Amino acid sequence: MKKIVLFLFLLLFPINVLALSDSGSNSIVMDMDSGRILYQKNSNSPHLIASITKIMTAVIALENGNVDDIYQAGEEVLEMYGSNIYIEYKEKMSLKDLLYGLMLRSGNDAAVVIANNICKDEKDFVKLMNKKAKEIGMKNTTFSNCHGLDEKTQNYSTAYDMAILSSYAYNKFPLYRQISKTYKYISQNKQKTYLWYNRNKLLKMYEYTTGGKTGYTPSAGKTFVSTARKDGLNLTIVTLNDGDTYGNHKQLYEKIYKNYRKYIIVDAKNFDLDKNYYIKESFSYALTNEEKDNIKTIIKIDKALSLDVKGQVEVYLYDKLIKKIPIYEKQKKENSKLSTFFKKLFS
Repeated sequence: MKKIVLFLFLLLFPINVLALSDSGSNSIVMDMDSGRILYQKNSNSPHLIASITKIMTAVIALENGNVDDIYQAGEEVLEMYGSNIYIEYKEKMSLKDLLYGLMLRSGNDAAVVIANNICKDEKDFVKLMNKKAKEIGMKNTTFSNCHGLDEKTQNYSTAYDMAILSSYAYNKFPLYRQISKTYKYISQNKQKTYLWYNRNKLLKMYEYTTGGKTGYTPSAGKTFVSTARKDGLNLTIVTLNDGDTYGNHKQLYEKIYKNYRKYIIVDAKNFDLDKNYYIKESFSYALTNEEKDNIKTIIKIDKALSLDVKGQVEVYLYDKLIKKIPIYEKQKKENSKLSTFFKKLFS
């Protein structure tokens, strides 16, 4: 027999909805916690992405390398041009420092040193990049190199795919978050000392910025991935071919944060439907003032189910299902004395 309970959550936070302007050719604003798209423009159209490629390079390095390992630069650095950290042939540097150089200074030479130490060559490293892209749902992305230079080989992606990658990197790797938000970093080895400042000017322009990665080539134009956090709402913005990257991202954040708030829809700690049931996860969602009055939850219980899962909480926005949360049945406690007796009897 099923038991269905319907709740309507009414949340009282007035928000003024404003129109958005956008200088990017391809753009998206995504809630990194839920994956909800809060704004998009041509977000699924493939485009050259330049150095925001290096977000994936960092992900592959963090998943396959030890940040304390020391890597040696090979002949691959002699062919690098554009933005570099200027590591020299046969010079040694830790993977951690290379990642700082990769993200803060957009070091193309740092990228190839990482690739050639993680794998036998850059070609195999790129295979890992494309494999990871598929695993996390980047359906319209093709990597051909680890740095983003596009005179010989090109990397194509979409604003949507790069938002997925940004969310993945931000949510999974504490070191990525730390590196991405660092404004100044000093790296020292036996040969020399490096002083790097982050090229991401949004860190100084917008107080809620938590990181990001810049990119530019003449063919791609300016590309930019950024992240920000305000009032518990973690956002990422991606713009491709954007002539005003920093100004655009700042105004998009300001308007989105004015329009949206993060609401706790289902709270695992206060789930009091019945003392015999519980849920393991809470659910929060970014909503506008209008949307908050159109959230409903349906709780379905089927006691006949033999599994620990006895039902689910379904969350709807405008009658569209946006989340399912399993409901578990609490295990009944055995009589401790009786249990001990039988254990001794049959042991």
